[in-house]
This record gives sequence, structure tokens and C-alpha cells, in this order.
Amino acid sequence: MTETILERCEAKGLRLTGQRRTIAAVLEEAQDHPDVEELYSRASGVDPKISLATVYRTVKLFEEAGILEKLEFGDGRARYEDAEREHHDHLIDIHSGEVIEFVDEEIEALQERIAERLGYELRGHRLELYGVPKRGGSGGKDRS
Repeated sequence: MTETILERCEAKGLRLTGQRRTIAAVLEEAQDHPDVEELYSRASGVDPKISLATVYRTVKLFEEAGILEKLEFGDGRARYEDAEREHHDHLIDIHSGEVIEFVDEEIEALQERIAERLGYELRGHRLELYGVPKRGGSGGKDRS
């Protein structure tokens, strides 16, 4: 992926106000999976005139345009990430809400084999694991 969120918005012909540009920049910088309230907090730190309603409308617009992907991890908060990010799966700590991204080639190969065995060509998937850190374990610290 070489295009930024802003470049993809422009390529899709979306009207980009200054506030939408700010929201796109905040999303581009995000290393986590922010919800709308967190995006609002970050964007209003850059431009105090941005309203929560503007962030909601912009996120909806970006999602409908295929620029953002909406993630729901069962905690009642819709979170967002760049729809063009490299494929990865998620492990969600159900105590803290932390979302850990990972890629595991064995899981990827297993999913392909399962689809093949059932007579399908896999075109995509989403894997979400939910757990709690083991007692005395490293929790989310060892992610290799």
C-alpha cells in the first residue's frame, strides 16, 4: 500500500474540507483501532473547531467509500482502521480492551486448506480471538 488515506479520498472524488483532511491525517497516524470519540479527541487537539458530529459524518463517509473498515469487538464500541492495511488478525484482551494485531502463517494456510476441502476458493476472512492474559504470563507483551 503506497497511497495514503487522503490520496485515496481524493482518488474517489470525495470533497475534502479542511476538517476532513485533519481527520484523515489523524487516521493515517493511528497505530491503534480508535473509536469515533478517540478520533474526535485527537482531531480536536489539532483543530479545536471540529465537532463530534463532523467526525461521525466523516467516518461514515470514509467507511462507505471503502477507505475505513469498521471493527466491532463486542464491547459496544465501533472502532476503525485503514481498509487498505496489510492483512492481519486480532487478539482482544477482554479485560483491558487492548487489541493486538498478529499474522500467523499456519493459521493462514489452515484457512486456505479448510476452504479448499469444502470446495471454496478463499477470497478473504476476518479472525478475532478473545482472551485474558494468563496468570504470571506476559499478556500482550510477547507478540512474536
